[in-house]
Amino acid sequence: MASESKTPILIALAGNLAIAITKFTAAFFSGSSAMLSEAIHSVVDTGNEVLLLLGMRRSKRPADLEHPYGHGRELYFWSLIVALAIFAVGGGVSFYEGISHLFRPEKLSDPFWNYVVLGCAFVFEGISWWFGWKAFNKARGRQGIIQALHTSKDPTNFIVAFEDSGALTGLVIAFCGLFLGHQLDNPYFDGIASLLIGLMLGLMALFLAYETKGLLIGEGFGRQSLHELNALIATDPGVEKINRLLTLFLGPEEVMLTLEVRFRRELSAEQVREAIRRIMQLVKTNHPEIKRIYFAAESVSEEDKEPELQLGHD
Repeated sequence: MASESKTPILIALAGNLAIAITKFTAAFFSGSSAMLSEAIHSVVDTGNEVLLLLGMRRSKRPADLEHPYGHGRELYFWSLIVALAIFAVGGGVSFYEGISHLFRPEKLSDPFWNYVVLGCAFVFEGISWWFGWKAFNKARGRQGIIQALHTSKDPTNFIVAFEDSGALTGLVIAFCGLFLGHQLDNPYFDGIASLLIGLMLGLMALFLAYETKGLLIGEGFGRQSLHELNALIATDPGVEKINRLLTLFLGPEEVMLTLEVRFRRELSAEQVREAIRRIMQLVKTNHPEIKRIYFAAESVSEEDKEPELQLGHD
């Protein structure tokens, strides 16, 4: 699973690095503000892929005394840094370049190599986009795109897909700015294109930061998944009532489950322990992503009127 997640990131990393170099070269010879914004965009995307790979690697570290539940959520931290980098570096620099070009417009030189670079970049970005969206579509299943973005617990899927979509959109904007600027002999179109690229990156970054924030704070199963899990546990013959069911994602593929269960009155202590073992096996069989299960079993004996907590974990 991890290798599948890395594949679109590695492809995007190699493509963005090569594209960034060609864009900077074209921007240097043509003086295009939009092309320079696109070059910076590719550099930011390259750095973002490195940060995502770093986050994936660090999130796999085992648990220790300071981090008893492991480091899985560190991936969410680095994903938030990626969103901030898109906003601050990509969007900010593009805005600056666009405003500077509007105040100090420069006549563009021969656009031929700009068009060549944009065409090549579109092909390579398209290949990267195909791999990214293929992985995203596999992860989202039958969900809609917006719903999948909101419910996904693996930010590497939607960040790479969004970055590549933003890159293709930026290339189209840069092409329009260059084309209109040369056809109408108006250098202001180039600056406007740079501003539009900055606006697009800023909005994209805010959306990614919002989605990643929820993961970093802590999210659990959705309402439907909780209902299904509740119904699954209720099928055990020893369960009389489920008082509380809490889940928390510790990483994209690691969930902690806490259960407060009332077992049937007639069960002995040994039968309760056997019921706990059955429930744990049932849950892990149907939800292998649930790695840790904690029980808070309510005592229902006639002699003991106060709730008694029994802790079972794995």
